[in-house]
Amino acid sequence: MNSTFTRQRTDKELTSKGLLAKHARHLAQFCRDYRKVEGTTLEMASLCSQLATAQFERPFVFEPYHQKMRQPFDYYQFGLDFVRPLIDLPHSKVHGFNIVNEIDRQLKQGENVILLANHQTEADPQVISILLGQTHPSLAEKVIYVAGERVVTDPVAIPFSMGCDLLCIYSKRYIDNPPELKMEKQLHNKRTMELMSRLLHEGGKIIYVAPSGGRDRMGSSGKVEVAPFDPQSLEMLHLMAKRAKTPTHFYPLTLVTYDILPPPKAVQMELGEERIVERAAAHLVFLPEFDMEKFSGSEENDKMIRRTHRANEIWKIVNEHHNRLK
Repeated sequence: MNSTFTRQRTDKELTSKGLLAKHARHLAQFCRDYRKVEGTTLEMASLCSQLATAQFERPFVFEPYHQKMRQPFDYYQFGLDFVRPLIDLPHSKVHGFNIVNEIDRQLKQGENVILLANHQTEADPQVISILLGQTHPSLAEKVIYVAGERVVTDPVAIPFSMGCDLLCIYSKRYIDNPPELKMEKQLHNKRTMELMSRLLHEGGKIIYVAPSGGRDRMGSSGKVEVAPFDPQSLEMLHLMAKRAKTPTHFYPLTLVTYDILPPPKAVQMELGEERIVERAAAHLVFLPEFDMEKFSGSEENDKMIRRTHRANEIWKIVNEHHNRLK
C-alpha cells in the first residue's frame, strides 16, 4: 500500500476547523502541564508546541518502515530531552542487566531479538532509550518499535515518532474504523509485515512489540492492569522468526511507565487526546528468553488453544513483574 493513504486521511481529518481547535487546545494544555513539572524548561515546551503545530495542517507522512530523523533536525534527541525531566531517575531502574548484556551479545553476533512487552504511555520509546542509554547507548538507539496508527497520525505525537525507528501498522482496536478502509489497512499491515520479515532476514535487529495492541489502562479496582496479549499476533511473529535466515530470540519485557503520561481512561476512536504529564519513577524489567515452542500448554493438539496458552504464559510473566513494582 502506498503511504499517501495516511496523508489523504489525516489531511481530510485535520482540515476540519473543529478538529484543529481541539488539537490546539489539547496541545496548549499539554505544554502548560509539562511546565509544571520540576526540571522542565520553557524552551522545550515552546519547541514541542512549534513542532506539533507544524503538523496540524500537513502531517508528516510515515513510510511502513520509518527510520529516525536526525538531520537537519535531530528528532531523536528532541524526544529524549523533552521526556527526561519527566523521569524520576534516582528512583528508576533497569532490572535484568545480565539479560540486557545477553541481548547485546546476540545482536552483535547478527542474531535478532524481539521484545514482547506491555505498553503504557506514548513516551515508552523515549523512556526505554533514556534508561537503557545510561549503560547501553548503542543498544538503546537500535530498537525498532512496532507502532500503531495513533502515534503517526496525532499531530502532538508525530514529532516524537519522527525520532524513532518504526514499523507502522494499524492495530486491531482501530482496523475496523472506518469500515470502508478496513481492506486498505489490512493491505498496509501486510506490507509492514513483509518489511519486518526482510529485517529479520538481514539479522542483528531488535524489535519492540506490544502484543496487546494498545496501552494498559486503569481497571475497575483502581489499579493499572496489563492488557491481554493477542495469540494470533504472537503466532505471526513466531512464524516470521522461524522463516528468517538468522536466529531470533524472544524476551518478555515489563514496562512500568504509566504515571509519566497516562492514556485516556477509555479507548477513543477519534484523533486527539488530553495528555496529563508528571514526574514519576519508571522501570524496565528484562526477563529470561521465552521458548516459543515449549511452554506450559504447548503439548495441546488444538493449535488455537496452544496459541492461547502461549499468549497467556508470556502475559503472566510480564504481569507478575508489573504487579511487583506497581
